[in-house]
Amino acid sequence: MSEIHDRIAASFEKQGLMATLGAELLSAQEGEVQISLPFSFHLSQQQGFVHAGAITSIVDSACGYAALTKAPPGHEVVTAEFKLNLLRPAIGERFVAIGKVVNAGKMLTVCTGEVLAYKDGATKVVALMQATIVNVKV
Repeated sequence: MSEIHDRIAASFEKQGLMATLGAELLSAQEGEVQISLPFSFHLSQQQGFVHAGAITSIVDSACGYAALTKAPPGHEVVTAEFKLNLLRPAIGERFVAIGKVVNAGKMLTVCTGEVLAYKDGATKVVALMQATIVNVKV
C-alpha cells in the first residue's frame, strides 16, 4: 500500500459514522478516494431506497478524503459546504462513492463526487456532489 492509502485508511478507521453505515474504503490515491456501501434495510427510507443521508455521508467522506490526499503534512480537513444532486432513487446491491479533487489550493480544495449504484450487473449514477473542503492545521 502507498503512504497516501495508509494515511486515509488510518483516518477512515476512526470514523464512527462510516463503521455504523457499514462503509468500506475501497481505494485511495492522490486526488481520488472510493468508498463502498452495501445495501442494508437499516439504511433505507420508507420506500425501500437507501436514505439520502447515507448516500450523502459516503460521498461527503469520499470528497473529504480525496482532499486529504492533497492536504499538506500536519493538516486535517473538514467540509465547508457541498451541493448534492440526487438523480434517481438509490436502488442497488451496493453503492460506490467516488471523490475527486478538482482544485487544491492553500486553504480550500474543491472536489466533485458521484455515487454509483450496482444492481443486477448494471451501474447507474444516483448522486452528484460538488464540495469545498478546508485544510485545518492540527
